[in-house]
Amino acid sequence: MLRIILNKKPTFWALLCLPALLMMRPYAFGDVIAMDMLHPTGEWSARFMIAAMVLSPLLSLIGPRPWLSWLIQRRRALGVAAFGYAILHLIFYIIDMGNLDDILAEFWALGIWTGWAAMLLFVPLGLTSNDASMRALKAGWKRLQRLVYPTAVLVLVHWIFIHNNLGPALVHFIPLVLIVAARYFFANRTIFQGA
Repeated sequence: MLRIILNKKPTFWALLCLPALLMMRPYAFGDVIAMDMLHPTGEWSARFMIAAMVLSPLLSLIGPRPWLSWLIQRRRALGVAAFGYAILHLIFYIIDMGNLDDILAEFWALGIWTGWAAMLLFVPLGLTSNDASMRALKAGWKRLQRLVYPTAVLVLVHWIFIHNNLGPALVHFIPLVLIVAARYFFANRTIFQGA
């Protein structure tokens, strides 16, 4: 019964939206301000992006697994969720800054322009994560989706320099880097065939 419920698209989307709903409640009641929403929305965006990126390398490393196949079928939803949380992050940033002059004044700080650049790359990724775009773009769709790699690098730099703290960003990104590196090191062989 649980499997049937989880296999329904609305249920999966509800799960992806749950962190946003939990975050928005205190904001809606005035318990937190826009600045307090910046870190959690950005962090969830990065988490969903990393989750979407790690699936193919994992498949190459460990081979087919039912749970992994299930997630791969929902990879685009994870990417769209990452984009959605990035939009929330941007909205709260604009609300927090309050005016264009203040936004422009800090634009060239490394932690800021990398966030804007990541968002710029996120837009075509998010807008083309649908069946119609896949059909229209054909082979170009996969090439476009590879923009996720420079986007991830920009997100990592943005995170590190905004918080002036390497630790939390690396906790999220090191598993992705290790799995992607292992995929190329082992040249698409499954290394845990007996697992």
